[in-house]
Amino acid sequence: MNDPAPIEVSVHASITDIGQFDWDACACPEAAETRAIDPFTTYRFLKALEDSGSVGQGTGWVPQYIAARKDGHVIAVMPSYAKGHSQGEYIFDHNWAHAFENAGGRYYPKLQIAAPFTPATGRRFLTHPDYTDFGRSALIQGMKSVVSQQGWSSAHVTFCTADEFNAGPELGLLQRIGQQFHWQNSDYSSFGDFMAQLSSRKRKNLRKERATAADFGGTFHQFTGGEIQPEHWDAFWKFYTDTGARKWGTPYLTREFFARAHKTLRDDIVLFLCERDGRWVAGALNFIGRDTLYGRYWGCVEDHPCLHFELCYYRAIDYAIEHGLQCVEAGAQGEHKLARGYLPTPTYSLHWFANAGFSDAVQTYLNAERDAVDEEIEVLTSYGPFRKTKGE
Repeated sequence: MNDPAPIEVSVHASITDIGQFDWDACACPEAAETRAIDPFTTYRFLKALEDSGSVGQGTGWVPQYIAARKDGHVIAVMPSYAKGHSQGEYIFDHNWAHAFENAGGRYYPKLQIAAPFTPATGRRFLTHPDYTDFGRSALIQGMKSVVSQQGWSSAHVTFCTADEFNAGPELGLLQRIGQQFHWQNSDYSSFGDFMAQLSSRKRKNLRKERATAADFGGTFHQFTGGEIQPEHWDAFWKFYTDTGARKWGTPYLTREFFARAHKTLRDDIVLFLCERDGRWVAGALNFIGRDTLYGRYWGCVEDHPCLHFELCYYRAIDYAIEHGLQCVEAGAQGEHKLARGYLPTPTYSLHWFANAGFSDAVQTYLNAERDAVDEEIEVLTSYGPFRKTKGE
């Protein structure tokens, strides 16, 4: 049903202008029968960001949701934002901004197509299943029109799927490859089954780390859905703000976001918390997708050896195995994940610049960067913790 009839493309300052039914019919049509592939482009997640003030005026993330309609019906939507900086994206373009401005241009605002503050791979061109190709093309044209009409420098589609990435050149977009560390489930029946695939030295190290973490003097807890209570969010907010202050200076999410999450996102969340002497001392927040567990935030108010590894990596693996999930995405960066069973995996983004000359320069840079990333992934994979030969 990819009808070539003309469609209307519009830009909206609030996701409520599009509505939950129409948005989710494009963003997560699979959710009618099963869990959404990932929660980060669902109406409930994006609206929680918007309603909590985590995005909007003064944050550097101003909603510019793009919708395509045919005969009055929404056939495609795009989570897009006017960005006044490059924070919270995890695909770094600061050097591009400096080069553009040194040449006399104005890099910001730019248009960012992304799940804000979320370095997790997912669909960015959200189309109704009956209009996949036609809807994607309409969104691309809408994206370019917004940039051109506003006089902005560029548009950036970050952490898109491999399918969207591969379609990029035909749509006039530049391709960029990055890498993260993901854990893959090879039909493991237990954590011990996973451990059996590691080299003997790595197995010994993992056992030692888990034993060290278990000796922190308290109790581990796991909460999801209705098990999550307001007191857990109070504790996690302390963990989150402590980590945020050290990493970013100012945390991206507001306290109200977690209140909204309690109301509308609890079924998408598993929360690992540590209790010691009657108080919560550490925690890790994960989002649940159809096939993937997404590790998002960690924090603590007491330092205990290996507790970070246990909550963020090993407990996530336990959960994925128990629930038949195929992957754990543990967030951006962190080569220390390699020794814990998380292997380098490519991530994808697409970029468009209104200035043709600058676009050509970026393309040259990306060609060289792509070769370097491919080589890095190959080298890091060779240092993975898994057995190389039988009996190792």
